[in-house]
Amino acid sequence: MSQPLDRAAAARSPDCDPARALDVLVTAAILLFTNGQTSERTTEYVERLATALGFSARVFLRWDGVTVAIENGGGVASTTVEARPVGIEMGKVAVATKLIDDFCDHPSTPELLRSALARVQARPPVSLIRFASFAAIGAAALGIIFGAAHVASLIVIAVSAGLGACLRRWIAGWSHNPFAQPLAAALLAGAIGALVVDLQLSSSMQRLVAVCPCMVLVPGPHILNGTIDLARGRLALGICRVVYASLIIFSICIGLLAGLSFGGANLPASAPSPPVPLIYDVIAAGAAVSAYGTFFSMPWRMLPVPILIGMFAHGVRWALLAKAGVSLSGAAFIACLIVGAITTPVAERLRLPYAGLAFASVVSLIPGVFLFRMADGLLELVASGGNVSGLLQATLADGINAFLITLAITLGLILPKMLIGYRFNKPFTGNGRSA
Repeated sequence: MSQPLDRAAAARSPDCDPARALDVLVTAAILLFTNGQTSERTTEYVERLATALGFSARVFLRWDGVTVAIENGGGVASTTVEARPVGIEMGKVAVATKLIDDFCDHPSTPELLRSALARVQARPPVSLIRFASFAAIGAAALGIIFGAAHVASLIVIAVSAGLGACLRRWIAGWSHNPFAQPLAAALLAGAIGALVVDLQLSSSMQRLVAVCPCMVLVPGPHILNGTIDLARGRLALGICRVVYASLIIFSICIGLLAGLSFGGANLPASAPSPPVPLIYDVIAAGAAVSAYGTFFSMPWRMLPVPILIGMFAHGVRWALLAKAGVSLSGAAFIACLIVGAITTPVAERLRLPYAGLAFASVVSLIPGVFLFRMADGLLELVASGGNVSGLLQATLADGINAFLITLAITLGLILPKMLIGYRFNKPFTGNGRSA
């Protein structure tokens, strides 16, 4: 052991046997892993905590469990606990990492730390009123960004998203299936979109009413965390994260198309929306970011950070599209590069999960319209028995756009994290860091 570790062992190991140390370490690992922290930072924090407890530890993260093994005096003890990284709770991660930092810098009893971590894990999610209200705000903001020009359409979008949020919370009370909530919320959004068609409102309004409430369901942080794991060689865990996110998106598509089918409606192809004035575009982007920050349980005092980052990035994207003639994917890539470069040190400083903070800042860039329209086009291709060349061309165009924009967002956020992040990926000394 190194000299600092020897001092830590001499100071604390008499009060912390291996069993109690494992209990504390596993509690910390599960709290970070299941609430959105990156695999790399989860491992580093648990290993640092083990050093402070007087042990040397190794952490093994899998999709369905966490294993912590410690060494002390030539012996090895380990434990495995079932856990799945399906949650994004930035507030919990921020508090947990601060508790670990404080314990390592100013030692106390391990039992107090474990109790504090357990209380953090037991914290309830944000209130239903806040959750539903910000879902409505976020969906309406996305409606503005994508060209909803009438107050009536924005009201319907907000009501649909708010009701979907309430439905998700109700389902969460009796079902632990992670796909049931987005499926049901998308089904409701599609049904409301079909109702808009029955009321003979405009097809463009129907498209936005159906699509915007579904875009707030997209599991962006899981895609980012999975991509980061793949880039760092954690292939099994990375693939599981990406597959999980893909299944959620698939559930959203199924729910949306099934809801639309209740009224015999579909998602019509439409001309590009007219450019939204810069001031409206930027303000709407900030509102959308605030919604995602709420979904991820970000503390109120930290919420302005991703809002300002997201507004700035969306302003850059607007300028690239409107003034420089850059493509949608190119503008998204440049905007996300900027977000990634800013968010990497900010997440470090605030002890927030990088994926949650970064995706919240760029949620207004997600290609939901293209993605859901592609799914609808594929369904129509299967059902069509006539000339489908035009439909096939439109479906391919939507799919390519969705793929390129998603790839641009992912690469734009991951590259700064991997490059700038190396500056922070070194042994902890004093103040803890998280990214």
